Amino acid sequence: SAISKNSLKSSLLQLECHFTWSLLKQHVDLDELEETIGNQIEFLIKSNITNYNLLSYVCHLKNSNEDALRNLQKAEEEVKKNHPDEIARRSLVTWGNYAWIYYHMGRYEEAQTYISKVENSCKALSTTAQWKIQLPEIYAEQGWSFLKFGRIYYERAKKSFENALEREPNNPEFNTGYAIAMYRLEDYFHRQYEDESLSLKPLKRAVELNPKDTFIMALLALKLQDLKQADEGERYIEEAMKKTPDLPYLLRYAAKFYRRKGEVDKALEILKKALAVTPKSSFLHHQIGLCHRAKLLTLKKTTRYPPQEQVEELLRLSIFHFKTAIDQKTKFFSAHIDLANMYALGKRYEEAEETFQKALQINILFDDDKQQLYYNYGNFQRFHMKSESEAIRAYVKGLKIERESYIKNSCRDALKKLLEQRIQRGLGGAIDFGTLGLVHNLNGEKHEAIECYEKALALYPDNEEYLSALCELRLSI
Repeated sequence: SAISKNSLKSSLLQLECHFTWSLLKQHVDLDELEETIGNQIEFLIKSNITNYNLLSYVCHLKNSNEDALRNLQKAEEEVKKNHPDEIARRSLVTWGNYAWIYYHMGRYEEAQTYISKVENSCKALSTTAQWKIQLPEIYAEQGWSFLKFGRIYYERAKKSFENALEREPNNPEFNTGYAIAMYRLEDYFHRQYEDESLSLKPLKRAVELNPKDTFIMALLALKLQDLKQADEGERYIEEAMKKTPDLPYLLRYAAKFYRRKGEVDKALEILKKALAVTPKSSFLHHQIGLCHRAKLLTLKKTTRYPPQEQVEELLRLSIFHFKTAIDQKTKFFSAHIDLANMYALGKRYEEAEETFQKALQINILFDDDKQQLYYNYGNFQRFHMKSESEAIRAYVKGLKIERESYIKNSCRDALKKLLEQRIQRGLGGAIDFGTLGLVHNLNGEKHEAIECYEKALALYPDNEEYLSALCELRLSI
C-alpha cells in the first residue's frame, strides 16, 4: 500500500528527536560542529548514543543522508553495547531520526516502519498510551544537543536538564549537563547575573557524582577562580591533570586557568600539547592567541622601549592564531573582535576595518555582542583612525541598544568623556551637545540633559530631534 507523504507528516511531528527540537543550522558552523562531535566521540569517556544521533542530524543538515544513516547505525550499536536490557527505551530518539531521514529520502515505507516502532515502544513503556513519553534520558539528550548548538539555546538546555533531574535527581550525567548549562549561561550573561555564583553548587554536585570526569572539575576550578578562590580552584586543576594528563578537553581549561592566573608560559605549554591532539580546535587557537596577546601587553607595560622584533613576533603569532580560530569557526564572535584589535595594534587598519565588518555580519549576535562590537569599533576609530566623529557614531549605536550590560556602561563612559573633551577644547558643535544630552538623558540626569539640548538648539535652531527631546524632558520634570 502506498503511504502518502501527508499522512506521515503529522506522525513525524509527534516524534521526540532532533528534527522536532527546532535546532536551526543558521545558528552553528556545521563543519566545526561535526569536527567537535568527532573529537568528543574519540576522547570523552561517556555513552556516545547522544553524539551519534546528533552527528546524524548534522549530516542531514549538510545534505548527506547516507552518512546520517550510517551514524544512526552506530548509535544503535552503542545502545546494544551499553543498554542491552533497555533497547527500546534507549532507541526512541534514534528511531525518530531514522523515520525523518527516510521521509526526506522519499522512502516512505521505511519511515512508517520506524514511526510504528516508536509508537509501539511508547505504548509498551508507558501506562497512559500516549505518544510523547516523558523519559528523563530524552530530556537529557535534548539538553546536550541544545548545548552543542550554541548560546541561543543555553536557556533551553538548562530547562531540559531540569526536566531530566526532576525525574532522576541523582543521575550523574544529568547533573553534569545541568552544571555545564548553568556555567555557560553565567559565563556569557555574567554581566546581568548579579550573583555570579549560581553555578557553583551544581558544579560541586556534578564533581561529587562524577569523580572521574576531569572536564567538569576544570569548570569548577575556573568558577572558583572567578569567585576569587583561586587556590581551591588550582587544587582541582592539579588533581584533574594527574587523572587525565592527555585529555584535550581538560587541557584547554587548565590552560585558561593558568593564563588568567598570569602563568602564561605554562598555559602555552599545555595548549601546545592539546593542539597536537586536536589540531583544528578553534577554542585552542583562540586561547593561544590570547596568551601571545597577554605577553605583548606585559612587555609593553614593563619595558620602556620593548625590542621591536619581539613586539612584531608576538603580534604576528596572536594574529595568526586568532585568524585560524575564525577560519575554523566562522561565527566565533569574540575571536573576530580580538583579531580586529590586533590588526589595529599592528597598524593594519584596512584588515581591522574588514574584520569589524565581518563580525557585524555574524547572524547570531546578541545585544551585548553588538554593544561590545560598537564599543571596540568606537575605540578603533578614536585611537587608531583619529576619527572622533566616527567614534561618537559607534558609541551612540552601542548606547541605543536597550539591553543593560557592563559593556553598555563602557560605551556611555567613553562617549561622555570624549564629548566633554571636545566641548572643553571648544570643538563642540550642535551634534556634540545633542549627543551629550542623550547620554545625560539615558543616565536619568534630566537637568543636565535639558541644558545640553538647549545649547544644541542654540547652534542648530530647528532640529526636530533636539526639539522633541527637549519637550519630552520638560514635560517629565
